[in-house]
Amino acid sequence: MSTPASTHSEREFEDLRFSMPWGYVVGRWYGNRKVRPILALHGWLDNMGTWNTLIPLLPEHIGILCIDFPGHGLSPKLPKGIIYHTVDYICVIIRIMQEYNWQKVSILSHSMSSMLSFLFTAIHPERVDMLISIDIVRMRYRQPKPHIEFMRNNIEKYLIEDERLIMMDVIEPPSYTYERAEQILFEGSHKSVDMDNCKHILNRNIAKSKIYPDKYYFSRDGRIKYYFDFITSAPFAAELAKRIHDVPYCVIKGSESNYINEDSNEVIEILRERNPHFELHEINGTHHVHLNNPVEVADVINPFINRHRPPLLQSWSLSDGEDNVKRSDNITENIKRNRSKL
Repeated sequence: MSTPASTHSEREFEDLRFSMPWGYVVGRWYGNRKVRPILALHGWLDNMGTWNTLIPLLPEHIGILCIDFPGHGLSPKLPKGIIYHTVDYICVIIRIMQEYNWQKVSILSHSMSSMLSFLFTAIHPERVDMLISIDIVRMRYRQPKPHIEFMRNNIEKYLIEDERLIMMDVIEPPSYTYERAEQILFEGSHKSVDMDNCKHILNRNIAKSKIYPDKYYFSRDGRIKYYFDFITSAPFAAELAKRIHDVPYCVIKGSESNYINEDSNEVIEILRERNPHFELHEINGTHHVHLNNPVEVADVINPFINRHRPPLLQSWSLSDGEDNVKRSDNITENIKRNRSKL
């Protein structure tokens, strides 16, 4: 199901719904619809708005399909009583691939989705033809005792949030002015999202209060704060990395972030040694470097995209004639023009 095409950041898009066993997830396909797009996946507690500033700078010959994961943004919540898990999100990727009968997928990911994309690519390396990961390169590690405590706390807090979800049918959550909601998101991201960019994520994470005029409440599912990620050990992560030996893989680290640290060194070294298409770059910025510093991020990933998903004749419309050829020859000029508007 889709809605009429619109424009955003001077790139046409179409809003979509993808049927899922529990309901649906929403998506937004930017740009070219004639070839398989790059699937853009957001981080924990975020939504597809995380890509708003980067999308206008990406090569025009290939489309970008963004989604809101279940419970995030404008996608519905999972049914009451259900715990969110990394595997749920991986199944969303597979179901979208099935929707379009894709044999392979190209992925652009950030944070949580970079972890699950690492896992998905290791499980199905033959089904991924390009992976770009922002500020995470592996699954999370936990020692046994901290992990036991994590599980206990998450289950207890999940049950509280599940009760709140049931109560939301009759009681509206706390509401805030838009400015206060921005501040909450800013502080909740540990100031990773620049205040000026909070709106890109916030606008899909809130709903207008039906009780208080000019106030909003957070509409994302509170249970996702206590989702269960796929925890690995260093040896298991190493084995996963060894399986990604021929997939073009670009990782970008934010210079002010510690999500890629010494614990990631073994995985990085394995990828460097075994995968001739692996790249690691560090760019000035926080964990949300792609949102706050999209120009420098585009400078890194655009050559990577053009090298591994170059323009194809099949992606050009004959009705567009020379205009399409010129557009494919002037990708850099288009990127520069869009930069000046950010």
